[in-house]
Amino acid sequence: MNHIHSPRTDDNAVEQEIAAKGLTAPRITPADIEGNIVSEHYFTAGEANRIVMSGPGRLPAGLSVDECSPKALDLLTFCVLVLRNGFTVTGESACASPENFDAAVGIKIARANAVNKVWPLMGYELRSALSARRPTA
Repeated sequence: MNHIHSPRTDDNAVEQEIAAKGLTAPRITPADIEGNIVSEHYFTAGEANRIVMSGPGRLPAGLSVDECSPKALDLLTFCVLVLRNGFTVTGESACASPENFDAAVGIKIARANAVNKVWPLMGYELRSALSARRPTA
């Protein structure tokens, strides 16, 4: 597989470790992350480019949409997650070897990269809520 992506932890293994250690303070869980995602959308850069280029007046004279969409764009997969509050995050997956491109793998990696961006956002939100509850000295 020649997809480029960030290293990722096994969320289930981390959850088991936290439970085994009896850590019960407020925190964000994988279930919280998944529950905060209201919709997800996938496309390749090639698909997006072909849609844009097929608009009126976009194509250079005499060229087809396919001629204006480099094949490399079909190897870049995007995931857009829409969160409960309407905020969006994106993830991507770039396949280095065209022969290894697999749409399902690209989607899986792009989604994982997008989910990785949700963790700090929800962590910040939780930390803000926790600090607001603490009395000031």
